[in-house]
Amino acid sequence: MSNSETAGHPPIYERLIHERGDAPAEARQAAQQVQRRANEALDWSDLRASQKKREEGFFSAFD
Repeated sequence: MSNSETAGHPPIYERLIHERGDAPAEARQAAQQVQRRANEALDWSDLRASQKKREEGFFSAFD
């Protein structure tokens, strides 16, 4: 095995990245962005805290 193969990617992969871009890195970045957006969309913690504050402020004869 040559030095270039042991230190990083094989030469053919390096050439493909140079010619066509780093598709795995781009896909990883896109997936991370989608995951962040999904987490933001599914974060209901503000609604739960708001509801709890409202419930604490109301009097209930059944408590």
